[in-house]
Amino acid sequence: MTHGIGSRSTTTGLSRRQFIATSIAGGTALALGGKAFAQAGDTLKVGFVSPRTGPLAGFGQTDGYVLDLARKALAGGLDLGGKKYNVEILDHDTQSDPSRAGQLAKDLINNQAIDLMLAVSTPEVINPVADACEAAGVPCLSTVMPWEAWYFGRGAKPGAPSPFKWTYHFGFGVGEFFKTYISQWNLIETNKKVGVMYPNDADGNAIRANLAPLLAKQGFTIVDPGAYETGTTDYSSQIALFKQEGVEIFNSFPIPPDFAAFWRQAAQQGLIKQIKICQVAKTGLFPSDIEALGDLGMKISSAAYWHKAFPYKSPLTGVSGTELADGYEAASGKQWTQQLGASMSLLDAGFEALKASSDAKDKAAVAKALSQLKTETMIGKVDFTSGPVANVSPGPIIGTQWVAAKEGAKFPLDYVVTENATDPKVPVEAKLVPYNG
Repeated sequence: MTHGIGSRSTTTGLSRRQFIATSIAGGTALALGGKAFAQAGDTLKVGFVSPRTGPLAGFGQTDGYVLDLARKALAGGLDLGGKKYNVEILDHDTQSDPSRAGQLAKDLINNQAIDLMLAVSTPEVINPVADACEAAGVPCLSTVMPWEAWYFGRGAKPGAPSPFKWTYHFGFGVGEFFKTYISQWNLIETNKKVGVMYPNDADGNAIRANLAPLLAKQGFTIVDPGAYETGTTDYSSQIALFKQEGVEIFNSFPIPPDFAAFWRQAAQQGLIKQIKICQVAKTGLFPSDIEALGDLGMKISSAAYWHKAFPYKSPLTGVSGTELADGYEAASGKQWTQQLGASMSLLDAGFEALKASSDAKDKAAVAKALSQLKTETMIGKVDFTSGPVANVSPGPIIGTQWVAAKEGAKFPLDYVVTENATDPKVPVEAKLVPYNG
């Protein structure tokens, strides 16, 4: 993966020869661009923080490709209010470590003097970055985690005014999961007994407090053995409880290593024979995580915050969902993932806010533009003027399932849309089939 001018990635993958060539090309471009971009004050710096390595690496796998498209779209600069700005996107890998995420954010704020921060994927990345930005008075936009885990997980109180002036988040919340799960789970006849495994982290605690009660009101019996710690290796007690209670639906929000350990033990101890729907968030998102499970991964249900079937285009790059997915597969040789559209939508929304601000170099003006942002991105609508709470714009999550790809397909798995309650514009393409049956 080749990075454009302005990259600060810790995982560029460039050879020494490529690096030297890129540096020379970059120096030439900067020299030639001296007339167009006369002063340092004419450069907009945007931080981009995501997990490219570590346990959450699935979320960051496609970011290099998306950033490359964005840099190409911005190579000629950005015209804002009659003034042309050069644009630098400074991307960093958190290595899936929350403390590193916070340190990277502080470095971008204090040493790189960024104008806008973009953070993507999971509370382990987003919350420490958002907290650093809030403390420093730097506008920050994020996506890909339940908004409740972002909003309440960072100290906001229900019913009280938002404590946040600088940080904004868009995307799915408990309400979207609720609509999707009800829609998805009613597609197959079950005893409505749901075994849940919610970790003791920001995601798990937000889901337990907010989603489980809503599901219970809809007639589902929630069987909850209690919060488990990330990194747990023995799940025998949870499996025994689920077998004893006869659960036919399983739901979890785990990181990949935890789910792999649990599901293999569930197979060994006979639990999966009774499961009709295995609905996994956070881990069930990417083909690599499902393929790692072998036959046990087939027919796992998931949910998509973006799918190549979404009917929206990126305002920043002009690409459609199919073009984005096909382009990534051609460039990388790997199967497309839903993160492509989510990371693109973050860049879409961030640059729309910069365009809408009265002064892109004025942090307060950019924060105000974020608070009033109403636009359409790769994932669909982003609207901070009508959110459930200030600083939040909710977004879709679509029911999906992993199935065997048709004969002759490039990859072993196909990721099909099975329901669309949170965005009816997304076409349903397959019928949900039971995990066992």
